[in-house]
Amino acid sequence: MTLQELKQELTAELERNILPYWTKYTIDRTNGGFYGRISNDNVVDITANKGSILNARILWTFSAAFNALKAPDLLKLASRAYEYVKDHFIDKTYGGVYWMVDHTGKPLDTRKQIYALAFTIYGLSEYYKASGNDESLNIALDIYRVIEEKAFDPGYKGYFEAYQRNWSLIEDQRLSDKDLNVEKTMNTHLHVLEAYSNLYDIWKDAGLRNKIEHLIEVFLNHIVNNETGHFNMFMETDWKVVSGKLSYGHDVEGAWLLQEATEKIGNPALLARVKETALKMTDAALLGIDPLGGLYADYIPDMGNETDREWWTMAEGVVGCLNAFEISHDPKYLDAAFGFWDFLKKYQIDRRYGEWFYRVDEHAKPILTYDKVGPWKCPYHNARMCLEVMRRVKD
Repeated sequence: MTLQELKQELTAELERNILPYWTKYTIDRTNGGFYGRISNDNVVDITANKGSILNARILWTFSAAFNALKAPDLLKLASRAYEYVKDHFIDKTYGGVYWMVDHTGKPLDTRKQIYALAFTIYGLSEYYKASGNDESLNIALDIYRVIEEKAFDPGYKGYFEAYQRNWSLIEDQRLSDKDLNVEKTMNTHLHVLEAYSNLYDIWKDAGLRNKIEHLIEVFLNHIVNNETGHFNMFMETDWKVVSGKLSYGHDVEGAWLLQEATEKIGNPALLARVKETALKMTDAALLGIDPLGGLYADYIPDMGNETDREWWTMAEGVVGCLNAFEISHDPKYLDAAFGFWDFLKKYQIDRRYGEWFYRVDEHAKPILTYDKVGPWKCPYHNARMCLEVMRRVKD
């Protein structure tokens, strides 16, 4: 395979499978916005709750797709997502974003998860690029300011995880059942950085630039294990690491997101450090390649690698390895990127019902009980993979 062939195949995947699926199956014409849950075989749960992560990622995806492809229908869908997020997820009393609303759009879980606020900034910023809608920028800035006011740790730096609706302390800070109940996590910091980086594209504020630089330093000093190249996943307030769990998908995703953010702020010395770190992180992630060429999701101490594979890890693997190839020109990274795409084509893409399987087992057979659309099954990882390759590979 060549890079040009990869670009052609991923352009076709985006235009003929991913975007058509989300356009055809997910629009909720009864209650507005998009459905909260669709089974693997495309049975819609019309009363499913609607998650902030799903909706922010739909907003980002249609906005980013419009920015690349310029198809007017994509902007209409981005606007639909924007209006729904604005009307139903933004907390107009206390600021921030609700975690979950019911199928009619009424607030259901009003906790303030900083991860969700970050993704909403990410989506709103991309929508502003697509639409020029000043209101979307202003909402993004409101969320940015409330994160800085409520969640920033002035002592040890970084950001805390979660709060109750009124920003009082919350006992259970976990993002999901897979997470530990700790004060700081890699995952939240990674997506705050990603969001701030996208916001900086449209709002060149010195204070925001400083926050991005601060976050990059936090990663280099506390979140990346400089001996192994893996991310530390869970930490106490003072950055003491409390788990040996690893996430190969986050390692390879984080490598390119860290570099992207650093490139935007114009600090050559910091960028040199980050590029070196990005290669080390990508190498660490590639330790999770399985015998079929996929990427294991996690490594769990005393248990070993989780042998199932999730759709998003290979999507991020393609981008992260292409990024590492651009830094180093080492063909091993290109081979890995091609290998991940080959795995996705063979095992992860659903040729019958469309889109991608959420999870496949150790034999690469799809686990059909997992949904096609849900609070965590969104179009962002696989659409972004296509868009990144389309952007990076020149004709």
